Amino acid sequence: MLLPQFLAADSAAHEDDALLDAYSGAVIGALERVAPAVTFIEVTHKGGRSGGWRERTGSGSGFLFTPDGYILTNSHVVHGSERVLVRFADEAGSTADLVGNDPDSDLAVLRIGSGGALPYVEFGDSAALRVGQVAIAIGNPLGYSKTVTTGVISALGRTLRASSGRLMHDVIQTDAALNPGNSGGPLVDSRGRVVGVNTAMIPQAQAICFATGINTAKWVIAQLFAHGRVRRAYIGVSGASVKIATRVVRHFDLPNRGAVHVLDVASGSPAARAGVATGDRIVSLDSKPVDGIDGLQRMLDAGCIGRDCEVGLLRRSELVHLTVRPIELPASGA
Repeated sequence: MLLPQFLAADSAAHEDDALLDAYSGAVIGALERVAPAVTFIEVTHKGGRSGGWRERTGSGSGFLFTPDGYILTNSHVVHGSERVLVRFADEAGSTADLVGNDPDSDLAVLRIGSGGALPYVEFGDSAALRVGQVAIAIGNPLGYSKTVTTGVISALGRTLRASSGRLMHDVIQTDAALNPGNSGGPLVDSRGRVVGVNTAMIPQAQAICFATGINTAKWVIAQLFAHGRVRRAYIGVSGASVKIATRVVRHFDLPNRGAVHVLDVASGSPAARAGVATGDRIVSLDSKPVDGIDGLQRMLDAGCIGRDCEVGLLRRSELVHLTVRPIELPASGA
C-alpha cells in the first residue's frame, strides 16, 4: 500500500511532466512555424591594408517577412558590404539587394528574387510583452544553421547604443542565449510570432542578450519602403517608458496611462530651447497621446521636421504645454 506522501510526490511528478511537455510542445510548434523563414546571411567586405586590398567575410541571420522575398536583419550584419548572399538550409544561396539600412535602429531590409511564394513569419506586438514571458531565439550562431535557444523576457524598456552612436530605446532584454551569427534572427513568442530582432549580447556577462522590438521594426520597414532611409525628427531628449499613476490620469483626464520620463536633455537641442527639463514626463505631442519612448520616436517622423509642435508634459504636480520645433536627425550613413 502506497503512503500518502508517495502518492503526493507521484502526482507532483506527473504535473511537472505535463508542464514540461506543454513547454516543449510550445517551443517545437513555434520553431516549426518560423524556422523555414530564417536565413543564413553571408556578407563580403573589401578592406584596405598595406599590401593592397583583400576581401573579408562575415555572417549573420535574417528572416523573410513577406512571401515575395523581403528579409529583415541587423544593420551591422550588412553595413558596408560589397556582396550579400542569403542561404536557406543547404541551398547554394541567392544574391540579395539592399533595400534600406538604418544604423540608428540596427535594422536593414534585403530583397531576394523569388520564383514563387516563400515561407514568411508573422509579426507579433512587442508592446504587449510581459517580463517572464517565454522567449525563443532562432538563428545561425557560429554558422550552425537554425539553432534554437529558449529563455524568458528578462526586462523591457532597456536602452542600448547602436553602432551609429544613437541610443536605441525600448529594447528587449532576454536570457535566450545569443552567439556571433545570431544577429538579425527572430525572437519569437510561444505562438511563433516574431516579437523582436536579435541584435546584441554582452560577452562578459551570462544570459544578458538584447533584441529590437518588432513594433520599432514595423515602423522602420515602412520608412525604408517609402524613402529608402529613415527620416527622423530630433528634439534632443533621452528617456524611458513609464506608467502614470491612476490618480494622475484621472486628475488631468489623460487618455493614456504611459509617458516618457525624460532622463537627459541635450544642450542646445530643440527640447532644451523649448524648456523641457530632466524629470519631466512627456504625455502628448500635438495633442496626440504619447504612451512610451517607442511611440514618441514613431511620432517624430519627417512631418514634424521644421514646424512648431506642442509638447504636453507632467512637471511635478502640473500639466505643462511647451512649443518645440524639431530638426532633422542627421543620417548615420547607409
